[in-house]
Amino acid sequence: MNCIGVCALFFLAILTSGSIQVTDGQYTAQAPAAAPPMSNDGTAIDQGLAYLLMIAALLITYLVH
Repeated sequence: MNCIGVCALFFLAILTSGSIQVTDGQYTAQAPAAAPPMSNDGTAIDQGLAYLLMIAALLITYLVH
């Protein structure tokens, strides 16, 4: 085997050694993170109303022009 083949096998062994984990056959999944509590401070409602008013103003300007 030439030097390039040995280097390639060594490189592959290094790459795969970190990704393979030997366990005792039990799969343990991590618990999902709890979602933060929902809070509504009114900014989303205000922004939605602002967008609706902007669209209404654009439509009125388009129709008048």
